[in-house]
Amino acid sequence: MTAPAAEEAALRSRVAALVAHATDGEVTEGELLGAGASLTALGVTSLALLRLIDAVEEEFGIVLDLDGPFRFLDDLDGLVGHLAELGAAAEGGTHA
Repeated sequence: MTAPAAEEAALRSRVAALVAHATDGEVTEGELLGAGASLTALGVTSLALLRLIDAVEEEFGIVLDLDGPFRFLDDLDGLVGHLAELGAAAEGGTHA
């Protein structure tokens, strides 16, 4: 696995853990990592999405712009891709 692919896999795993925590375990990391389905189809509620946004912003030290279209919250890969574009690192924080 190349370094960028390993970094993306680690970020994907970290974000899946944040989603699972935001749903109080109702949606597991395994479901998220294996599904490819939308977050809402997996059972992530609007309240859990708000909790997830707060957790992501705190974990990575970024602000998610929710004023425009925020389709990046549709599924795990969209969220991970958006965070990577913003410079989020798997260990938390952002790349300098």
